[in-house]
Amino acid sequence: MNGTETRADEVIRLMRERGGEAYFGEPVSQLEHALEAAWFARRANSAPTLVAAALLHDIGHLLHDLPENVADEGVDTRHEEAGYDWLLARFGPAVAEPVRAHVAAKRYLCRADPEYSARLSPASVESLALQGGPFTEEQAGEFERLPWYRDAVTLRRWDDAAKQPGLAVPGLEEYRALLDALPAPGNAAQQNPDRVRAGCLTDVGTAPLLAKGEGRSRLCYGYHVPADR
Repeated sequence: MNGTETRADEVIRLMRERGGEAYFGEPVSQLEHALEAAWFARRANSAPTLVAAALLHDIGHLLHDLPENVADEGVDTRHEEAGYDWLLARFGPAVAEPVRAHVAAKRYLCRADPEYSARLSPASVESLALQGGPFTEEQAGEFERLPWYRDAVTLRRWDDAAKQPGLAVPGLEEYRALLDALPAPGNAAQQNPDRVRAGCLTDVGTAPLLAKGEGRSRLCYGYHVPADR
């Protein structure tokens, strides 16, 4: 982010530059997916922070240059962690934490809702395997005790629904005022956004990428869950 850009300027620029890319095996682009999720949040009269989280939940995908078929290669990009770091520095935890937890929310719903798994798209089923699969009963219970879990589950359901080609929804400019009106992050999150972006790409977005079956632990919203569980 340069000295003249607002937070909304930076988001809109990034999404215009990268949002036309395909959304990992789904029939919509990254930008279409984001705008649909944000529209579902607005239609539900959600808090501005949750609308922003819906719009930006996959921003981590736009912070790396990995190919669209990365999941086919057995790689989990951990986009939720990259997105969390980037968003925390700009918008604080009320936006960043549900984004960080939205992958864990998929794993949770696969355990908590017997019909949920059957509704997942083929691409989402493929990524679920890379992300560690459904939670165990113990993991689901831990997830329910986390402070942002309800927002994360709500966001996850919008995420799953936001794959409808041709759906008429408001464009990016509709969210400019909302993004710029959000509170600035508190002292705990006061970091140089460009330094955080570099850290995402090096420490989260690229370096830990391991092929399926190599047994890494993945960070699940603040605690580690073995990848084979």
